[in-house]
Amino acid sequence: MQSTDLGNKESGKIWHRKPSPATRDGIIVNIIHNTSDYHPKVLRFLNVAFDGTGDCLIAGDHQGNIYVFDLYGNRFNLVQRTAQACTALAFNLRRKSEFLVALADYSVKCFDTVTKELVSWMRGHESSVFSISVHASGKYAITTSSDTAQLWDLDTFQRKRKLNILQSVGIQKVFFLPLSNTILSCFKDNSIFAWECDTLFCKYQLPAPPESSSILYKVFAVTRDGRILAAGGKSNHLHLWCLEARQLFRIIQMPTKVRAIRHLEFLPDSFDAGSNQVLGVLSQDGIMRFINIQTCKLLFEIGSLDEGISSSAISPHGRYIASIMENGSLNIYSVQALTQEINKPPPPLVKVIEDLPKNKLSSSDLKRKVTSGRVQQPAKSRESKIQTRILKQDLTGDFESKKNELPDGLNKKRLQILLKGYGEYPTKYRMFIWRSLLQLPENHTAFSSLIDKGTHVAFLNLQKKYPIKSRKLLRVLQRTLSALAHWSVIFSDTPYLPLLAFPFVKLFQNNQLICFEVIATLIINWCQHWFEYFPNPPINILSMIENVLAFHDKELLQHFIDHDITSQLYAWPLLETVFSEVLTREEWLKLFDNIFSNHPSFLLMTVVAYNMCSRAPLLNCNLKDDFETVEDMQAKVDQQRVEDEAWYQKQELLRQAEETRREMLLQEEEKMIQQRQRLAAVKRQLKVKEMHLQDAARRRFLKLQQDQREMELRRLDDEIGRKVYMRDQEIAATARDLEMRQLELESQKRLYEKNLTENQEAVAKEMRADADAYRRKVDLEEHMFHKLIEAGETQSQKTQKWKEAEGKELRLRSAKKASALSDASRKWFLKQEINAAVEHAENPCHKEEPRFQNEQEDLSCLPRTSQLNDSSEMDPSTQISLNRRAVEWDTTGQNLIEKVRNLRQRLTARARHRCQTPHLLAA
Repeated sequence: MQSTDLGNKESGKIWHRKPSPATRDGIIVNIIHNTSDYHPKVLRFLNVAFDGTGDCLIAGDHQGNIYVFDLYGNRFNLVQRTAQACTALAFNLRRKSEFLVALADYSVKCFDTVTKELVSWMRGHESSVFSISVHASGKYAITTSSDTAQLWDLDTFQRKRKLNILQSVGIQKVFFLPLSNTILSCFKDNSIFAWECDTLFCKYQLPAPPESSSILYKVFAVTRDGRILAAGGKSNHLHLWCLEARQLFRIIQMPTKVRAIRHLEFLPDSFDAGSNQVLGVLSQDGIMRFINIQTCKLLFEIGSLDEGISSSAISPHGRYIASIMENGSLNIYSVQALTQEINKPPPPLVKVIEDLPKNKLSSSDLKRKVTSGRVQQPAKSRESKIQTRILKQDLTGDFESKKNELPDGLNKKRLQILLKGYGEYPTKYRMFIWRSLLQLPENHTAFSSLIDKGTHVAFLNLQKKYPIKSRKLLRVLQRTLSALAHWSVIFSDTPYLPLLAFPFVKLFQNNQLICFEVIATLIINWCQHWFEYFPNPPINILSMIENVLAFHDKELLQHFIDHDITSQLYAWPLLETVFSEVLTREEWLKLFDNIFSNHPSFLLMTVVAYNMCSRAPLLNCNLKDDFETVEDMQAKVDQQRVEDEAWYQKQELLRQAEETRREMLLQEEEKMIQQRQRLAAVKRQLKVKEMHLQDAARRRFLKLQQDQREMELRRLDDEIGRKVYMRDQEIAATARDLEMRQLELESQKRLYEKNLTENQEAVAKEMRADADAYRRKVDLEEHMFHKLIEAGETQSQKTQKWKEAEGKELRLRSAKKASALSDASRKWFLKQEINAAVEHAENPCHKEEPRFQNEQEDLSCLPRTSQLNDSSEMDPSTQISLNRRAVEWDTTGQNLIEKVRNLRQRLTARARHRCQTPHLLAA
């Protein structure tokens, strides 16, 4: 056994000398991966998978290193470092260089082995992925974890479907059936469902297993044709399900040392058409046992108690087995080496007896006397005789008890009764009955070993001697004859072997193993004495036929003797062609129904019977050539009869076909009418559905418009609310500003009122001073006037004393009225100015109105002093004096008005200046 350490190498050779696996263990190479760091350690392989060809495999270790091993090219390559442990692998995708790997972070990645680049990254699982199943087309993949299974499209790497289940149930495995479009899902409650891949329609569910052998399934395997499902678990029982009949058809009990089954996988075979018969069973002891599910025999096993196996994978063509060992290494096994003893072909039928060398053995050492038809054995001891007799007795008793029992529950006597009643077996079950009658072993491995030897040299030019139109039929015939020649050398020199084998090859051309075993069984049981005079015809067999013919028809035999016709002419051609040239297909099948159901001598009786049935034309033949001419005529007559029968059958078939076609036309017309009705109904339904859809679309559009309007209203409400909020904020800010402004205005008002009060007081004080000065002046003038009057009127003082007193009193009243009028006008002006100043202080920014434009007119409306005096009552001097004083009062009032106007102008200018100051600051 060779061993290879990958070390730190990224590529290299798998083995350095040609592997020669031993039959005992079959190991081609043992692959380990040790690191050469400061602290060396072993990197354990965790998963392995083969590609579609079976000559390449990938393996991943617990550090995420993924290697490709090319067993055909003897190379390995490191294709990826994922830096985390891989939990599942798949290498049989549509693009041959790509593979899928499930990682410890619950993701699945696709890499390319050539470019070593990441192709895609698929996420979606929430627990570790322990299984990846790829469709036969390579287009889809199913990844399975304990809580879900997901279906992926490998062209787009998008998830198509997801299978969710209750956490209490759990998933055991979900996988594609080979060469089909069916998905099988197996759950922890032992329920198994089959789904259609495209529609995910549930096709069927397998029934529950019987309670007497109920086990919790944990591992599963399916044959390549997808017909048989093997299931196992924590038990030594295996359940075999027929997926076509959907029922449990066999329960296999493994040896008692098997307590649990960890892995199941069928061993493929190139010649079993996918109906795999060998199943690999990995048990808890680390040993993988390969059994035949039909015979329930243990064929071989790999692994041991010391070097146990943790998981395995078998190549699609069945040549290699890759096993992950419990110590973390990888073993590659050769199936051919493991099955070498099983596939050893049986010994040849003909054995050559050689002369013994005279210097080694003498006549006293071993004496054998050869007599006619019998070989005498040397004398045996008494014990040997007793043992032989006992053995013979046991064998005879066992044979008598089981001679009528056939495999698959058939009984030979019942079959003979059926054959006697109907003359033939049912066409549907004929091949099944033949296989049971002949008890074919169906040894795939032995047949494969013979086929692997290739075409025998004796049949390389078979086409030239036997030109056959069908190339497939020629190829099958050549392969079958080569296998017979490799099985026994004598068949390579048997000239009639193609004639004997051809009808069986034509009958079993789609199952070469059955064809080979039927021919081999026929030769062993019915033709076993044909080779005693080889290469001559079997004289002993022909003599038997002649003796039987002499017993039943002496006249015909004497006719043959008289004309020198031997059995080699009237019997041997029938035997070497097994009647295939003188019987039709149906007649030949009926004949071999009887041959396989009776004693081998029945074939010889059939030859005699055929000659006796043809005795009339044979007795009319007088020359030897006539008999050969009769044989040809008989063949032509038979051919013509066959052609006529075929023509009548053809006419009958045409008539039946015409009737069938007519019925089909009527049925098609009825179907067309029904289809039209259904189509009209569908149209109505579609129209109604269209109306409903239009109505639904209209309602949906109206609802959409309503939603849009509501959304617009909500948007407007939000905008209004926002603006109201902003307005409220602005109003609040403005109110706060107004409050501040009001406070400022009140402060300014108080300041203005204070200034105005001070100004009013100053004006009032000035006016009072002016009034006092004016009164003093008036008093002085009056005093001077009185003195003047007194000086001018000293002479008439006495006479006018009363008048003067009255005039004085009048003047005093006039002066008081004038003074009161002056005071009233001054108070009115002061009041007007104070009101104007207050109003201006409250609204300083308003435009100044011309208040004093008509002041002269207003003053003119006041009563003059002259108007107060009655001129008729005054003397001229007094009137002149009063007029002069009135003028002076008017002048004094004008001056006072001018001063008030100037004061008001100063106050207005100051108020404007204060009003403009905040705007300037704001600017």
